Amino acid sequence: MKVSEYANYDGLGLAELIRQKEVTVKEVGEAHLTAVSQINPHINAIIESYAERVESLTQDSPVEGQFGGVPFLLKDLFMNEAGCKSESGSRLSRGMKANSDSFLTQQFKNAGLMLMGRTTTPEFGLSGSTESILTGATRNPWDLSKMAGGSSGGAAAAVSSGIVPMAHASDGAGSIRIPASCCNLVGLKTSRGRTSTAPDPEHPYSFSVNFVVSRTVRDTAVLLDTVHGAAPGDFTVINLPSRPYAEELNATPRPLRIAVTTDPWGPAPTDPEVAAVVQNVAKQCEQLGHHVIEASPKYDYDSFLEAMLVMWGFGIDHYFDWLAAETNQQVGPDTLEPVTLSYYKFAKTLGSKQFVDATAVLNQVNRDTGHFFETVDLLLTPSLSLLPQDIGRYAQSRNMNFHDFFRLCDESMAYYPLFNMTGQPAISLPLGLSQTGLPIGVQFAARFGDESTLIQIASQLEQALPWHNRKPNIFAS
Repeated sequence: MKVSEYANYDGLGLAELIRQKEVTVKEVGEAHLTAVSQINPHINAIIESYAERVESLTQDSPVEGQFGGVPFLLKDLFMNEAGCKSESGSRLSRGMKANSDSFLTQQFKNAGLMLMGRTTTPEFGLSGSTESILTGATRNPWDLSKMAGGSSGGAAAAVSSGIVPMAHASDGAGSIRIPASCCNLVGLKTSRGRTSTAPDPEHPYSFSVNFVVSRTVRDTAVLLDTVHGAAPGDFTVINLPSRPYAEELNATPRPLRIAVTTDPWGPAPTDPEVAAVVQNVAKQCEQLGHHVIEASPKYDYDSFLEAMLVMWGFGIDHYFDWLAAETNQQVGPDTLEPVTLSYYKFAKTLGSKQFVDATAVLNQVNRDTGHFFETVDLLLTPSLSLLPQDIGRYAQSRNMNFHDFFRLCDESMAYYPLFNMTGQPAISLPLGLSQTGLPIGVQFAARFGDESTLIQIASQLEQALPWHNRKPNIFAS
């Protein structure tokens, strides 16, 4: 199989070729490895590739599952495979290996995906750009001077450049949607509880979710059908969808009430090119029969962010201390990057009062947002409010304290964290390009548990404003 053929199929397309015996799983794996060798030196998306897993295959190796034989990558952050390294982009956890599979890792394997390596992440996923002292900067295949996004930037760069058709990603404050927007991909942040974090404990607010970035809506929908659901003992168990997500593809939704806003939620105005793409998508939604209104949830972003910083930080000092003991190191400037070390020191100051006060703020924002979504089915916003920024701007290695750093990130990324806090599903769709050829994503958010409506609108827009013929400058061929 030629690598140029391999790179142009989505996951379901590759799986069908294997199922029909038009290619073997070994041939697909070899094409993947060729793509890695061609592309990864330019973009630095993969920190470890498991070539031996292809070498051990035969032409008759059996495959099972909806995505049987499709190469896949795990993000190197809290998604473990037994016996493999799990370093979280940090010198503090360099060399650590997982003792067991995460529950979702096993779900990916059950889907037939062939786990072929680890993708880069910023240190402990704390930045919207994937850069770390441990692994270096991951570059955007659309423009190597620009960020690929974070914290799932390695995953997004690998998918966008054709190395794999989809890859594991996680999202605690936009980390699926940011790189999807940067790299012209579909990035669905699922509802709280739609996929399991087991065996890791759930955060008190379960801000983070794990799923994938992909090139097509159908890969996203069908894989969600395959991997969603709670593990035994999960605290959060969400209602199942009324029908498979795959049945929402090409389904004509009822006329939806869609709110749209490009008003800034954070410290910087929305780039005019980004705002124009959002307004164009809003017009397209009207042409599809939906009712679009100008509206937005109302909340004090500054107090919201301060509360989120407390909740994200609460307990990380204990986790870093544990890692230091496990790796026989000291927490300090030789093991943590400046921004991360500043956050560690902040976490040391947190106690029950800060936790309770932050909970009260977030509870009010959650209630107000819930009331807003009683009046609309979807909210349409920019994904990133700015175009993908230069490498280095959002690096945790900068000599900045954590508070100033997160405020800096929010010049681009303020539209995301609200939905991590509320637990609502939100999706970034690649529906525009800048004049300089950089991807522009738009975000749709839905009511809690309603991934089905997101997949319906995404499928409609994939047909109305197709993105599949757009290829980055660095692409497997």
